[in-house]
Amino acid sequence: MRKKENIETIYTAALKTFALFGYKKTTVEDIAKTMNMTKGNLYLYVKNKKDLYRETVAWALQKWQIRVATAVDRETDARRRFEVMCFKAVEYLSNDKYFRQVLIHDPDIFPMFPEKDPFEEINLNSILMIKNILDQGIKEKVFRKVDTGRVSEIIFLIYKVFIIRTYIKNETDFMQQLFAETVELIIHGLYTESST
Repeated sequence: MRKKENIETIYTAALKTFALFGYKKTTVEDIAKTMNMTKGNLYLYVKNKKDLYRETVAWALQKWQIRVATAVDRETDARRRFEVMCFKAVEYLSNDKYFRQVLIHDPDIFPMFPEKDPFEEINLNSILMIKNILDQGIKEKVFRKVDTGRVSEIIFLIYKVFIIRTYIKNETDFMQQLFAETVELIIHGLYTESST
């Protein structure tokens, strides 16, 4: 009897295969082959290709989110937490070549202005992470009072622009410098202290 597969092993194999061929050209059989299993055996874990794709992308997004949250949680100062969040969130895809390639094949995973965000729940958790840092900074009186819900959405929107332009449109060098300058602008503002 074949041992039960770890679902993360399946998602890892699926991510690699979707990265190589894209969603449309990938078959469940392709993914099963990479795991040395039959297509029928793979169907014991997933309903169909669409289900497997959605679950794999959700898993990859959550892995990304957990990596950023772990780095943020190592910090205590709100300013430092904000900086770490910004840079770790953008840096992550430079190390995850398979998910980066899946995003290139399917940029709708990370839509700019979605009527329906296919991964809304996961993205709302990212916005909540930003909001929590902003709330902490306001409480500590290091950030000025703002509508943290609205500002969190704005920051997430800016972040999406950088992800799309850096990794999907492949404007890496230019965008890295621009991102650093944008984070600096957000943290320090436009006005000098004496002009406010």
